[in-house]
Amino acid sequence: MKAEPKIVTIGGGTGSFNILQGLKEVTSNITAIISMVDDGGSTGVLRDELGVLPPGDVRQALVALSQSTELTRKLFNYRFEEGSFKGHSFGNVFISSLEKITGSFGEAVKATSKVLNIKGKVVPVTLDDIRLVLKFPDGQEVEGEHLVDDMPFPNGQKPEVFVKPESRINPDADKAIREADAIIVVPGTLHASLLPNFVVGGMKDALEATNAKVIYLCNLVTNNGQTDTYKVHDFAAEIEEYTGPILDYVLYNTEQPSRVLLDKYAKVGEYGVEVNQKALDEAHYTAIGTDLVSEPEDADSKGRMYIRHDVAAVNKLVLDILNGDI
Repeated sequence: MKAEPKIVTIGGGTGSFNILQGLKEVTSNITAIISMVDDGGSTGVLRDELGVLPPGDVRQALVALSQSTELTRKLFNYRFEEGSFKGHSFGNVFISSLEKITGSFGEAVKATSKVLNIKGKVVPVTLDDIRLVLKFPDGQEVEGEHLVDDMPFPNGQKPEVFVKPESRINPDADKAIREADAIIVVPGTLHASLLPNFVVGGMKDALEATNAKVIYLCNLVTNNGQTDTYKVHDFAAEIEEYTGPILDYVLYNTEQPSRVLLDKYAKVGEYGVEVNQKALDEAHYTAIGTDLVSEPEDADSKGRMYIRHDVAAVNKLVLDILNGDI
């Protein structure tokens, strides 16, 4: 294996942040490909009022890979609590301002990357202005990531995921995928954060063309009303409905978080992802289960505590795969 492997992550939302922070300790050749369907909160307002592309998930990835000062990272995540800017993140406004100045979201991201002195690259999956759409078997359609994120699916139906209008993969994302040594599909809300990446035009072709080891890091918990009954193999199977059989490895957690954390999640209808060992044994990919959960040491600024992946354990597995030890 090369000393600096080329690692690509695919995802969006908060699921990318923790993993990217860990991976930047492994290699500087990291490319974070980020979903572009976010349209809620500050990002949604900026999209609607300024006609810009969504900065929120990109900002989080940039901060995760930043080697700048702690104060600068806090600045880009700072959210105004009052006045006309209430609810807006400074980083979102900064990126949107650069997009208006340069006329290009891609150029705005590259300029922000320099300001934050990031390790690696953050690349939007597409530079087209797209919206997420779910179509259910009963004919109902729901448009907008902000609506999809927390909605319970009607009668337990599984939706078709697509974006409007049709889009093309960002050439930088296409190039990174084709040249990667490893591609990691990071944890995240399946239908709102992960699958929207794979329905962008050209993404399937890029994944089929790569020689990279394709790794899916499975979610730790289910999503209330959407993936309640999903086991590890169900998450992987739904990704491959859109990509074809591209997964080489599926990594999943086998340890229980603390009862305190499990109870917190249970109150909102989210539970640890279970395992059907027979299904994994029969899968075309190699499934690896181990202790991948990290207990939070402290609550965040709002008193929240989350179940997170142990990034050191994830890094070791990825390197073992690249070294041919697994």
